[in-house]
Amino acid sequence: MTVETAHPIVWSPSQGMVRDAALTQFRRFAVAEHGAPQGGDYEELWRWSIERPEGFWSAVSEFCDVKWDVPPHSLTDGRPMPYTGWFPDARLNYVAQVFAHPRTGVAVVGHDERGGRRELTWEALEDQVSALAATLAYAGVEAGDRVVGYLSDRPEAIVAFLAAASLGAIWAGCGTDLSAEAAASRLSQLEPVVLVAAMGHHHRGEWRDRTADVQRLHRSIPSLRLRIEIDEEAVSPAPDVLRWADAIGGASRQRPVSLAADHPLWVVFTSGTTGPPKGIVHSHAGVVVEHLKTLAFHLELHDGDQFFWYTTLNWMMWNLRVSGLLRGATVHCFDGTPTPTALWKIAARGRITHLGVSPGYLAATRSAGVRPAVEVDGAPLRFLGCTGSVLTEDVHRWIVDEFDGHVQVSSTTGGTDVVTGFAGSVCTQPVRAGEIAVRCLGVDLQAWSTDGHPVVGEIGELVITRPMPSMPVAFWNDPDGRRYREAYFDAFPDVWRHGDWITLTEYGSVIVHGRSDATLNRHGIRMGSADICEAAEHLSAVSEALVVGIEEPGGGYWMPMFVTLAPGHRLDDALADRIKAAVRERVSARHVPDDVIAVPGIPHTHTGKKLEVPVKNILLGRAGAVQYDAVDRPELLEHFRRVGAERRRLWGARS
Repeated sequence: MTVETAHPIVWSPSQGMVRDAALTQFRRFAVAEHGAPQGGDYEELWRWSIERPEGFWSAVSEFCDVKWDVPPHSLTDGRPMPYTGWFPDARLNYVAQVFAHPRTGVAVVGHDERGGRRELTWEALEDQVSALAATLAYAGVEAGDRVVGYLSDRPEAIVAFLAAASLGAIWAGCGTDLSAEAAASRLSQLEPVVLVAAMGHHHRGEWRDRTADVQRLHRSIPSLRLRIEIDEEAVSPAPDVLRWADAIGGASRQRPVSLAADHPLWVVFTSGTTGPPKGIVHSHAGVVVEHLKTLAFHLELHDGDQFFWYTTLNWMMWNLRVSGLLRGATVHCFDGTPTPTALWKIAARGRITHLGVSPGYLAATRSAGVRPAVEVDGAPLRFLGCTGSVLTEDVHRWIVDEFDGHVQVSSTTGGTDVVTGFAGSVCTQPVRAGEIAVRCLGVDLQAWSTDGHPVVGEIGELVITRPMPSMPVAFWNDPDGRRYREAYFDAFPDVWRHGDWITLTEYGSVIVHGRSDATLNRHGIRMGSADICEAAEHLSAVSEALVVGIEEPGGGYWMPMFVTLAPGHRLDDALADRIKAAVRERVSARHVPDDVIAVPGIPHTHTGKKLEVPVKNILLGRAGAVQYDAVDRPELLEHFRRVGAERRRLWGARS
């Protein structure tokens, strides 16, 4: 299916921005030192980065000043995906890289819903990390042991991660918005020896006590030897429980240890909406080099910038945001609820230069009538990142207009799987509404037809045809690598299939159409759900939409659209007709849904992705269709269960 790719440019860089960009400086360096092509556009530099990976990644490491304890003798061990080994025989430590350069000022800022602010200077951060590492070492924690966190988004979470990683211990975290059972389904897999826990978090102006959840979580992980509790007034009088103040208050200090390049840094978990969460393991060196590239050239993040991306510990954006420290940026956290004004107010208070949100948050802001530029109130915001789901053309235009084109709005696609982006933006290239501006450097992203041929200007599978440094070292508890291979390499041998439908345009940008495992296949025509939802959400009466395709008995196909309506609207025949007409006009007649059904809300994962596949399975009445703890509002699923039951009764009546 050919896709229209003539979206208008909504943002363009100034000449001064292009001249001063880190990417421009990097290109000059790569030309002089590593044979990069002189002149040309971004696309030419991107092509060099994938065709000459040895030169490109060496240039990244040198330009971003990676502090190897032992430098690599070659880039990879020469094996194809998924077995590629990166930086053979090299040694370094992620934490040593964070503190490699003497810095002054504030390193980490914690915000809460009450407007509170806590700061850690670079000196205080390093001191707390070193002290906590010494405490962990005294408790017997060694390289390869697992240290886990059950924490809200607060500075202590960053300290705990860095302390564990400095010893070579493997970190994993869950947010306290998850129940004890949901956290245990992730963390207990790792058989951790230490749990760092917060006894509560802020939610809509209230303090939510999580003491009982912490205790249940502890009981569900028999391997634990120590629990460190952050909210000291709630500390349990037990020999295996330690106060946070005591854990960071000792006199001993511990320096980061030197580690093999492929030593595990952390385990991040898939959402687990349709099965147990999978633990994905990444390496110290792969993350350091990949994150420095992403932050330096695609986010244009510099020493002293103020970096805030709303996230929880359940989402890989927490991991990427922490890596802002690698660039010398001040990293901001938020323990609270992202109401339509909350994140903009933090941007104002924190003088944020780089803000990250989700498309859902932007849509909620618009629906609430909030004016972001007014709320930000003169903060030096120059970059607004957006990821987690598809940023529609309509919402993209709106947010660019809100800032009168003075803020670069960057839509990004990537994943937990590689803990980085596949496609994003650079501050030297224009941005088109509803599109992701460029393929990221070093990422050989292509769109492939189902028979494995590259396509341009047509919908295809998002594939990566060459290895990336931050591809998983392994899946946890997958000794023979079978689950890892099945997850990405079953469709095309030695090629990573990510599971998204995209269009790669003739000028190198990317349009994301939604998950390929949620593909609509009506009468043999494949369609992306995001395009259909965008058409409905363009109407002021529709807050959010979700569409699925159901294969019915006898060869039938039912394609319902579920909509959440804006305040003051109700679904009647006239509005349903308007929604169908919008889809027909903005997409095509074949995309028009069979039915429009109003629901009180659309369920998402905790990272904001619509639950298309689980909803489809619920409608079909499949057992174990969804893991309720992985859903932001599990009570909404009952509405889809009732719709599915009624539809299946109709099937029975017809037969």
